[in-house]
Amino acid sequence: MKSSAYHILRVGIAITFLWVGILILKEPGIWGLYLQPWAAGLLPIPLKVAMIITAFLDISVGVFLLIDVLVWHAALLGALHLAIVLSVSGINAITFRDIGLFAATLALAINAWPDKFNLWKRKNEKKM
Repeated sequence: MKSSAYHILRVGIAITFLWVGILILKEPGIWGLYLQPWAAGLLPIPLKVAMIITAFLDISVGVFLLIDVLVWHAALLGALHLAIVLSVSGINAITFRDIGLFAATLALAINAWPDKFNLWKRKNEKKM
């Protein structure tokens, strides 16, 4: 059974990803301005298209977290996405928010990690 904290964290992060995804879809050009010029220059597709893809990624992560399906996949993908956001957006007034969301999403991924992939747990179970 999962703890109440797990569900609160999962739903809170889900709502955040859903909300941001919807906001990006409404104005992808504005959200593209958060990218550093060097990062935008590396994109093989137009910035607006990249932001629309990002919006659908965010919405997908949010949906999976909200319905409690493939949580560790969604949380890990969300954490990787936030790590990329932190590396390409530079330090600004919202960096602290992204650091907090990254840490919370990574914690959720670790908490939801399937036991079959937990080598430490499997190693200790063999000793018993």
